[in-house]
Amino acid sequence: MDEAAPRPLNSGRASRPLHGRIAVPGDKSISHRALMFGALAVGETRITGLLTGEDVLRTAAAMRALGAEVSRDPEGGWRVAGRGIGGLIEPADILDMGNSGTAARLLCGILASHPMFAVMTGDASLRRRPMRRVIDPLTATGARFSAREGGRLPLAIEGARDALPLDYRVPVASAQVKSAVLLAGLNAPGITRVDEPQATRDHSENMLRHFGADVSVEVAGAGRVIELTGQPELRAADVVVPGDPSSAAFPLVAALLVAGSKVTIPGIGLNPLRTGLLVCLREMGADIVVRNSRTEGGEPVGDLDIAGGALRAVDIPPERAPSMIDEYPILAVAAACAAGTTRLRGLQELRVKESDRLAATAAMLSVNGAKIEIVGDDMIIHGTGAPPAGGGVVETHMDHRIAMSALVLGLVAASPVTADDAGFIDTSFPGFVELMNGLGGSIRTLPAA
Repeated sequence: MDEAAPRPLNSGRASRPLHGRIAVPGDKSISHRALMFGALAVGETRITGLLTGEDVLRTAAAMRALGAEVSRDPEGGWRVAGRGIGGLIEPADILDMGNSGTAARLLCGILASHPMFAVMTGDASLRRRPMRRVIDPLTATGARFSAREGGRLPLAIEGARDALPLDYRVPVASAQVKSAVLLAGLNAPGITRVDEPQATRDHSENMLRHFGADVSVEVAGAGRVIELTGQPELRAADVVVPGDPSSAAFPLVAALLVAGSKVTIPGIGLNPLRTGLLVCLREMGADIVVRNSRTEGGEPVGDLDIAGGALRAVDIPPERAPSMIDEYPILAVAAACAAGTTRLRGLQELRVKESDRLAATAAMLSVNGAKIEIVGDDMIIHGTGAPPAGGGVVETHMDHRIAMSALVLGLVAASPVTADDAGFIDTSFPGFVELMNGLGGSIRTLPAA
């Protein structure tokens, strides 16, 4: 498959404080699930606030290929006419999931318990990411998987004709693995049980209930035990997708770092299993106020008011990782500008994201003059209370979050920061550059090398 030409971007120091009220894209995790559960339900599901980034559009295309009717109405809402549990059809062509690991892993769960043959691939970044963590448990349903070395895409899946329910203890904290097992359990008789040693984002459980499934959750120490009754009749249910806290993280941290800034971000999802970054930033002294707290579509939502100010170093415990796994690169940028030494602990899961995010984050900061160490799975950042020098060219490794973090760093660094390829930002945050420049940023496109 062809890969797009690199799109280098350069970010310079903001000439004024960032000011404004902005809307960030819909939550990516919830958007994927809304389309998938809508396709598995009986009737028409209406979705508002759906993220229209490339990752989610790939999920929409996959659901169409499996027989659901997915369309966008003139007002910007989405409609999904589902086929019901067990009613999906075999796709006529390869399912291309682009850059989305979430879509690929969750779709493995759906396909494992449907008696059909499918082949899945993705872009160069996704083809490097391991799928073994979902292949291994899903094989116990009776499904058969054929993949490249290490369980990497392209992946051929032959779904089980009479799928078996699973009883699985997740070895590492992973909402994607948990969700894949639960999705497989939808078309298997009996009880599917998932034991997670550490609680991870629970959007799948919330949405399963929203669509009428019988799901129970029992707290077990730091983790949870989830049980799902298989073969329910999911009923179409409208979904309001809140603003994505992982996307909000970038303008939020930018506003904290640029002195004198005042930015409001309304309608952000505040699921307590997704708010680790807010907890960390407040420990660092950040001025973040939540207003108008409410519940929409089974998820807590609120408006954020952010004001710029000095930050101090903190020690982040490893058990916080599941609630902020995608936010570590931008948290590391904040730590590089804070006073003192910050330690981010237990980051082994960053090694298997869109890139080796642990190494890529360290390199991003180091090439721009920050002092950083990796000790085992910990990242240690020695801040001076002032932004690092900047002036570096960051290798993004086709990782949208590394690219956006680098561009935020450029807003406060002494010299401009360049992201060697920022084309993948649109997979999760379409309009990011325009939004940041509208607040007062200075991000511009460079000629490709």
